[in-house]
Amino acid sequence: MKTIENFQIRPAHVEDVPVILQLIRDLATYERAPNDVTATEEQLVDVLFGERPAAEVLLAFEGQSPVGFAVFFYNFSTWLGRPGLYLEDLFVKPEKRGKGYGRALLIELAKIARDRGCGRMEWAVLDWNEPAIKFYRALGAKPMHEWTVFRLTRDEIARLADAADTAATTEQREHEHPPSPRLRRGSSRFAGEE
Repeated sequence: MKTIENFQIRPAHVEDVPVILQLIRDLATYERAPNDVTATEEQLVDVLFGERPAAEVLLAFEGQSPVGFAVFFYNFSTWLGRPGLYLEDLFVKPEKRGKGYGRALLIELAKIARDRGCGRMEWAVLDWNEPAIKFYRALGAKPMHEWTVFRLTRDEIARLADAADTAATTEQREHEHPPSPRLRRGSSRFAGEE
């Protein structure tokens, strides 16, 4: 593995937002979804550097040129009783791969996770991205085959949130007119029909 002496990783600052957005677009192109990026610089300033930052970013540079980034935030494990570091994006420009930059970013993230008391690090990888899967396995990461990732988009979130109003109305009606006590909970059979 070749390394270059003028490689540097540092936390992103608000003035780096244009660089971050370009790396997001580069990642989307690599992941075959170049038109899916709707983020704007204004949004990123707010969500990354506003009053309540939602994530943090590490930037990787070769000299003065940005070559990659890692976007991460914290989740929580109830079983461990500890936060976890969730890696949303790890990206190194394809022409800069093979120099150890991705590994260096993950090592820096592992240090952050260790120093902040995280119980684990997690991330998702596209199932067709065999080079990344091989790379993560070589680091000792294990795929979680028994888990399936679910997602609600912004429209689906709104629909579900609006359903809460409908559910409250339904619960109120059920409270006013409860179902027959002969109907067992979780069954369509009436008691006594067994």
